[in-house]
Parts: sequence; C-alpha cells; structure tokens
Amino acid sequence: MALATVTAALVSGMMVSGCRPVVAHAGVEPSDSGVTAALRSDLENYLDDQGTKDHFSAVSLRVTYADQQPDISVDVGTSRYGGGRPVNSDALWQIGSNTKAFTSVLLLQLEAEGKLSMRDKLGKWLPEYPAWGDVTITHLLSMTSGIPNYTEQSAFLRDFDAEPSTRFTLERLMSYVEGLPLGPATYEYSNTNYLLAQMIVERASDDTYDEQLVERIIEPLGMDDTCLPPDCPPGTASRMPAPYSTHADLPNHLNKSVPALALSWAQGAGGLVSSLRDMTVWDRALYGGQLLPPAQQRELESLVSMQTSEPIETVTADDPMGFGLGLVKIAHPVAGTVWFYEGATYGNRVLHMYFPETEMIIALAVNSAVGDEDTLPDLAGTVYETLSAQRATDSPTRQ
Repeated sequence: MALATVTAALVSGMMVSGCRPVVAHAGVEPSDSGVTAALRSDLENYLDDQGTKDHFSAVSLRVTYADQQPDISVDVGTSRYGGGRPVNSDALWQIGSNTKAFTSVLLLQLEAEGKLSMRDKLGKWLPEYPAWGDVTITHLLSMTSGIPNYTEQSAFLRDFDAEPSTRFTLERLMSYVEGLPLGPATYEYSNTNYLLAQMIVERASDDTYDEQLVERIIEPLGMDDTCLPPDCPPGTASRMPAPYSTHADLPNHLNKSVPALALSWAQGAGGLVSSLRDMTVWDRALYGGQLLPPAQQRELESLVSMQTSEPIETVTADDPMGFGLGLVKIAHPVAGTVWFYEGATYGNRVLHMYFPETEMIIALAVNSAVGDEDTLPDLAGTVYETLSAQRATDSPTRQ
C-alpha cells in the first residue's frame, strides 16, 4: 500500500465538520464510561460497515495520555471471520511497517555510540551490493535511495502466494531486486531500504537484529508482548486474531487467512508482532525522546517532503506530508501537527497517531490487509472526533 495514499486518506478522514483542535486543559479528564461507550459504538459501526467488504472480524483501539488520565482500551469483534472467541485488549497484531522506526532507532543508537554514521555509504557496510555503493544510511531510512521495492516484484508475490509459510532469508529477498536499475534519489517508498538497514545493524553491532531489538528496546521498555518471529514465545499465535489477505495480487489467498507468524518476508522492514499496549509504550518513548540523545532525535525527526522530495523543516498546509527516518508527520487544519504511521502486512493493519500538543496517542488495529481503498484512517478520524467532542463537553466544568 502506498504510504502517501494512506497518509492522504488520514488527512481527509480527519476532516471533521465543525470540529476544532483539541485544547489541553490541566486536570481535564474525559468521562471514562461515556467516552468508552461512544468509542465502542464507533468501532462497532466500522466493523458493521467495513468488515464484510474488507474481510476482517476484529477491531481494537487504545488511547493513552501523557498525564495520569487512565488509558482507554476498546475491542470489538471476534478472533476469526464469521465467529471465534471475542477479541480483547490482550490481542497481538502484525504491526507491519511500524517496525521501521525500531530499525531506525537501532541505527541512530549505534551512531550515538560512534559505531557508524548516518552519512556512511552502503559501500562501507554492504560491499556485496556495489550498484548501491553510494547510497547513504540516511537515504535508506528516508526512502530517498532509489533502490527498488522487493515487495512490488511479481516473482516475490508469486512465491509468497504459493507458500506464505516460506522462511525467506535476507539473501533471497534481496535477490528479487538485485540487478534492477537504481532509480532517482527522490522519495519513493521501498521496503528494501529497511532490509539493508537491518543488515547494517547486524554488521555494526556484531550481533543479530533480533538480539539488538531485545537488548536496546524491548527489555528496557518492558514490552513483553513484542517479538520478531520466529523468536516469539509459545502461545503468541493463539493470541492473534486470524490475519486475512485481501490483496488481489495474492489470488490464492484472496479473503483467506495467512499464517499469523509467517513474517520472514518482512523482517526489519515490517516483521514485528506486538500488542496495542506495547505499541503505545513504544510510541511515547519514541516521540518523547527517551530512546535517543538530542542530536539523534533530531535526525530521526528530520523530514523529506513526500510531495517534492526536498528536505523540509516542518510540514505546512501547502506541503502537508513529510517522511522522517521511519516516521511520518502531517499538517492538518483540524488536528494540527500529527506524527503518524500505518503498518500493513498481508494480514493486518496497525495505525498510530501521536499529537505533540496534547501528547495523546491513538492506536488502531484490524485483522485484514486491504488492496486499494483503506478506510482505517477514516476510523482514526472518527475516533479523534469522538475524543474531541468528549473533551469539549467535559472542559467547561472540569478545568
């Protein structure tokens, strides 16, 4: 799925008629029972409206705040299409390209330790790919490398569709794009960039990518529900609503389930499994600067215009979408400046938004992929509207 399309959908989905930006008020807390009931209605309506068309059975939401307001978790639906046990807040999800920010943070931490530089070229770390030797690490992480995307190659799609449980090695995944011409150094989304970034993590650390994730991020943040298959605890798959493929380019699996932990095709580009609780813990640490020194945090949040491919200081109404190092920032006339990402695998979609002014986080998940028209950003807009309306109701009497 083209991230620019999803981001544009988020912008349009959050165009709430008559809504105003949320204003932070010290001591203002939404009425828990009222807002939870309203959000449950939003999710149930979305499942009723879109579940059959997009072949999903479960929707989960988590909202967290920076202060002592209680977190909100709402889950509707069942673990399988057409039935199964009710989904709950313990559910685990394929978080897809939300993984990319993890990979970026690992590299930036290694830079802070003097083990590499974002300006390093691939020729230094990965000389086995000479055609890409002048591409820098920053080019990889900002999607400006020109390296083709392996997940768009027909040979890869045929192989995955033939057997989703295939254990893809990095070498095999790279083979789908080796020999293809290098494109211009402009913004173009490519999962290949983050497989190469994963390789650099391993070479610079002299360790596996998985071990670096555990040592540097998962254990320090207490993210007990987060893992990279196949190194996941027993019982992980049983906590996951069945993932369903809705991609027409995977004809053998159209509207069918795919294996929950068959994510070797994604790895450092999109292979993590997590809960929405862990996701919001991660997002708060990520955007709150808890994981990186200030210099590397600035690098993480440095933006390339998704419209012009030029570096930009921030997003504006005229240039509203910027890609950081595995992050997306949007400018919205209602919600203001928002950090956002939607990760999509061949069976799940997980979206998060972080609102810098209020430090509120919204995270959503559904158990299907979608081919052309993704409406999950529309649900994000509805959730934002509900939260804004509740806060507006509570503010006058509880400031």
